[in-house]
Amino acid sequence: MCEPTSTTAKKNRGKRIFQIILLLGTAVSLYFVPWLLVKAWVLPLPDTIQEQADQAIEHGFDGVVVYVDQANRAPQYIASGWHNRESKIPADPHALFKIASISKLYDAVAVTKLVSDGRLSLDKTIADYLPEYSEQIENADKISLRLMLQHRSGIPNFTDTPDFWAAPTETFEESIALILDKPANFEPDADYQYCNTNYLLLNKIMDDVLGYENFQFLKEEVLIPLDLNNTFSSLNEVNLDDVMSGYHVGYPDDLKEDNHGMLATAEDVGTFLRALNEGSLFEQGEQEIYTSVYEFEHAGWVPGYQSFATYDKDLDAVVVTFYSTTDPDLYNWNLSEIINDRIVQIIKDSNS
Repeated sequence: MCEPTSTTAKKNRGKRIFQIILLLGTAVSLYFVPWLLVKAWVLPLPDTIQEQADQAIEHGFDGVVVYVDQANRAPQYIASGWHNRESKIPADPHALFKIASISKLYDAVAVTKLVSDGRLSLDKTIADYLPEYSEQIENADKISLRLMLQHRSGIPNFTDTPDFWAAPTETFEESIALILDKPANFEPDADYQYCNTNYLLLNKIMDDVLGYENFQFLKEEVLIPLDLNNTFSSLNEVNLDDVMSGYHVGYPDDLKEDNHGMLATAEDVGTFLRALNEGSLFEQGEQEIYTSVYEFEHAGWVPGYQSFATYDKDLDAVVVTFYSTTDPDLYNWNLSEIINDRIVQIIKDSNS
């Protein structure tokens, strides 16, 4: 039995109104889509990585560096854009770059070696190693080194402090003070949350156990054996002219002079990453320890600098990419990831 005509008309009218609302919603959503990302994704794939790097400059990056190390092929060193925009110095594939959180791979290797030597234990806690903070860091007696390495501690992230990057902290004491007496984000091992505080504490613990800065330990155990002569702990160790300039959208000045930890060339990062993935930087038993606690590739971000270190097992290729422009909305981060994927596809196509 059919419904009355009036009821059917009302339902149809309601359906049309709903469809119009959906269309309007879609139109509004599309209006706010960062079209540059769509463009970067749909453009025809270039034949070479150099062309892709040049295209990245057209998308708005000030400088790009790419290093590719594929087994049984000569390494590729690619650069486009500016090493220094103001001085019109072209980008240099061998420039030093702030690698930001890629340094966590190096930290995890250092912890692994100290655990293997018996100087650290993955199961001991913050309260064990830093008892002075046991009352000010919630769950300090439950948060082990293992959980910190795995970002499963629940400790608040000090770099999430409002306006942190407008005036970054410079010392351990300044940084840790930002999260002391703050409630945990979750119970230890109950969840995952990427957190720079974990590695801030791990570095402090390593320094205390060693009795000196742990970068020296890393240098002796990893950098020197791998001939990584272009990896440094801070700007204080390098010639500033060798460092690629970094820029942040909406901020007029070069950010090169801001000290944000480790610097390295793309080649040094690539050499380290291959040794990490192949296991050649580990002594007996160390690779098993490392595999149980951390990952084998990483990315990094500080104002002006985006860095990516990846390993493609199928291609047996290490790809390191540096981008010297960041922005408040992280569109450039998403754009970088699109370009990275296209670079890997170019490598795949060149093998076929």
